[in-house]
Amino acid sequence: MAPSGQRRSSYSKRAQYNLFTGYIVAGAGALIGAVLLGISFFQPDLFGGPRGAANDAVSPATETAAAARTGTKSLWDSVSGYYRAGSKNAELKREMQLARIRLAEAEALRQENVRLKGLLDLQEEERKPVAVARLVGSSASSTRRFAYLGAGSDDGVMVGMPVRSPRGVVGRILEAGSTSSRVLLLTDSESVLPVRRAGDETVAFAEGRGDSLLRIKLINLGINPLQPGDLFVTSGAGGYYPPGIAVAIVTELTDDGGLARIVSDPAATDYVAVEAIFEPEAALGAQTPIEEELGD
Repeated sequence: MAPSGQRRSSYSKRAQYNLFTGYIVAGAGALIGAVLLGISFFQPDLFGGPRGAANDAVSPATETAAAARTGTKSLWDSVSGYYRAGSKNAELKREMQLARIRLAEAEALRQENVRLKGLLDLQEEERKPVAVARLVGSSASSTRRFAYLGAGSDDGVMVGMPVRSPRGVVGRILEAGSTSSRVLLLTDSESVLPVRRAGDETVAFAEGRGDSLLRIKLINLGINPLQPGDLFVTSGAGGYYPPGIAVAIVTELTDDGGLARIVSDPAATDYVAVEAIFEPEAALGAQTPIEEELGD
């Protein structure tokens, strides 16, 4: 049989020497490692210098690797963020719309609280409101101007009682049901209200025209003393309304007075207060004995 092309190591002295040298080197390495390990247990600070030098030697390489890793992560985040941008934008839009709705609701509640507080604060101690209710509707297609109030005789509301908002006079009760009432607005063509100019004693009548304006007719004719922007308030004459409540502001002059827009627009009013009918005699108080004698 022909000799094999691969000879065993025992037949080559060079191979045997290499194998023996490997064993020697491995044993020496294991022995040195064991010695170093034992020294590190008993004197841990002995190898601090070599470790520091080794860390300094590999620091540039590790920093480069860290920078590359960070850059790769940032690139991946940018790419993934680009593909997720559409869904995130849609989610943010939904959240913004919901936040706007909540903000609008909060603002509506704030304004309603302000109006209710105004209705409570505008009353003097001796004049408590009979009822505070919401205007639930109004006429808009005829010359007659009525509004409907969510309070009636069960709440103490009676015919003739004045109705006002935090801004001024709205009208007076025309009809009173059990739980609702009909209000004759100032702008009704049958409404006539004694008024005076705020700041002096210029008296007049505020007559409804069936639209959003009032006709201010002066009692004393002559030179028209009115100016655009003049504020007219209730005079207290004739009963129903107490004096000093805002009614209208003059916008245009006429021969016998002017045209004025109402201060308290029913279309922009939610809550109103119903007051007791103003009685000038009760406001002036009882007569003295001398006055009673003179009256007799």
